[in-house]
Amino acid sequence: MHIVIGGAFNGKKTYVKQRIKSTWFDGELPTAPQTGNVVITNLEKIVAKNLQREEQQVALEIAEQLMVLDKQCAQLILIVTDISRGIVPVDPLERQLRDTCGRLYQVLFKEAATITRVWYGIAETIKKGDGWQ
Repeated sequence: MHIVIGGAFNGKKTYVKQRIKSTWFDGELPTAPQTGNVVITNLEKIVAKNLQREEQQVALEIAEQLMVLDKQCAQLILIVTDISRGIVPVDPLERQLRDTCGRLYQVLFKEAATITRVWYGIAETIKKGDGWQ
């Protein structure tokens, strides 16, 4: 699993598109098994659909689904938005979304072979594995 993280509109998608041909899923998990390279963006949308449930359980279930997918496909790339550096949301649901994403990202970052941070178009590998660079 290769995770690409950065702020909103910092060049994450462009970075991935320039490096690998893949099937893209935006805000959803594939429903059928995948064998090629798979990119999933907007995990926040997937988390948002589950906010009525307990944070840790949601994070673990989504992470488990992604780890199964990682074993099925040639390469799994997750593009995630860093939503932890802003102002803490006043709205309880927005705060729960941020907190649940944080819990999910902790699990995924531990399991990921490679993590790349993209900051305004500049990529920096912060965890290096066997994945593409």
